[in-house]
Amino acid sequence: MSIISVAQIMRSDPDRARLAHDKKYDNGSAFVNGEYCAFSEAQIPLTDLGFLQSDVTYEKVTVSNGRFFRLQDHMERFERSCATFRLQNPYTNAEMADIFANLVRLTGMKEAGVFWCLTRGLGKSAKERNNPDIYENRFYAAVDPYSSIVDDDQRRRGIEMYISREYIRIPPKAVDPTAKNFHCMDMKLSLFEARDKGKEWSVLTDAEGYLTEAPGANIFIVKGNVLYTPDSGCLEGITRKTAIELAEMIGISTRIEKVHADQLKEADDAFITSTAGGIMPINSVDDIVLGGIDGPGKLSAQLHNMYWEKMWEGWKSTPIDYAASSSESSIN
Repeated sequence: MSIISVAQIMRSDPDRARLAHDKKYDNGSAFVNGEYCAFSEAQIPLTDLGFLQSDVTYEKVTVSNGRFFRLQDHMERFERSCATFRLQNPYTNAEMADIFANLVRLTGMKEAGVFWCLTRGLGKSAKERNNPDIYENRFYAAVDPYSSIVDDDQRRRGIEMYISREYIRIPPKAVDPTAKNFHCMDMKLSLFEARDKGKEWSVLTDAEGYLTEAPGANIFIVKGNVLYTPDSGCLEGITRKTAIELAEMIGISTRIEKVHADQLKEADDAFITSTAGGIMPINSVDDIVLGGIDGPGKLSAQLHNMYWEKMWEGWKSTPIDYAASSSESSIN
């Protein structure tokens, strides 16, 4: 099965062409401390604990063909993450949706990524740093052009994956991976390790050798006619959820359970999932070509195409009203 050329379609489809906009928003827009600004003008104080201590939770949602994909799911997960980290969001979901739509309208982009985060912010008293109520939590958001962690060539041939030997995933009892966070040095270093081994992407295990997640992505393996994905040590990804739903539509069941690294090397097929790329087929793991044939497996390719086709049709998507007036005024 041929793989949809996602980037090429995004570039060439005239219906996705960028709309008229102020040139200062050429590279994107941002929302900082209640004020809209150009992406290049956005600033975070050096004393913000989101910067100093990675004390922050965040989300990123795709805008494709002029629609938010699964925005409500992302906002609900953001709410859960805020609760886990004891952060207080100053905006309701409806207010955030308005902010995001306005940011997109300012840029005129039809294909974009919308990032937002809530940081611990600025402390008011070092003596009371153990009191979550003394911090001034800060909300930031930004829109920039959609960027995938894989290109069309990688989609067509499949990713060359490496199981990290030098690093394991941060244990869930240290940092809860189901609450989206910036504690990712384990994943970043594993990427460098993979590159040193001549591979494109890495995947981390826990201390017992069971798969957790890849940097910025969940992982699935295919064995027989069943999907398997790890049940712990990983983010409960929105694209992971989407892949499970798409598989169910075509009669493929998913087992969410412990998956050992050896099962990945013995898989018939495999893929990773992320908002920053969708469903991305894997070709090989540690130089073992999955299924014995180069290129994406049949199910990976099918789910990859379904993901983009369904999204572009408007499935679970929220259209953006580009005709509405955009505003550069602050929100109090």
